[in-house]
Amino acid sequence: MNQGVDTQALLRLMAWLSPAFPIGGFSWSGGLERAVFDGLVKDAANLAGWLLILMRHGSLWNDAVLFAEAGRRFEDEAALKEVAALGLALAGSAERFAETASLGKAFVVAASAWPHPVLDRLPADVPFPVAVGAVAAAHGIPPGQALAAYLHAAVSQAVSAAIRLGVTGQADGVAILAGLEALIGETAERAAQATLDDLGGAAVHAELASLRHETQHSRLFRS
Repeated sequence: MNQGVDTQALLRLMAWLSPAFPIGGFSWSGGLERAVFDGLVKDAANLAGWLLILMRHGSLWNDAVLFAEAGRRFEDEAALKEVAALGLALAGSAERFAETASLGKAFVVAASAWPHPVLDRLPADVPFPVAVGAVAAAHGIPPGQALAAYLHAAVSQAVSAAIRLGVTGQADGVAILAGLEALIGETAERAAQATLDDLGGAAVHAELASLRHETQHSRLFRS
């Protein structure tokens, strides 16, 4: 498949975005826990709508744009530092900052099992999408497919968190993934062609949920 991912690259992508990859993604909910607490996400339908908004107008869209930019600049150390700094500056709360920085750092450490010069070009403080985008590009994975896998993993993680929060069951969770499949592909294609000028969001409730989670007394997740 000339336009696809070769088998070796596909296996690497599957490993990097697997729930078993040791970056600690299961510890974070991206503010979803607070959204559930506040009654903004009550069931599977609410969850699907929440994720749709994040991909079209919120943090998942911005992460996808940063991912694509990092992929284009993976050979330029100075550019990667600039993209990483921008990604961290876009974090709307302390928890959001801690989440993306923690996952990014852990990803770089774990990805060192596949040695590549790109790992040395990435700054010590790097947002998760910037780290994955740069490493995926360095290993020759086409941006659209890498982005689709990244977004699918992010949505899967959110669904898993929602199951743990009692919002939905496993059957409905799988149905959400199926229902968002087309949007994931569309968003990946759009983000692959986007530039930093396309950054921006309007997911106000999601940003507020992330901020309010910082003061939530009883919680399962770190964000």
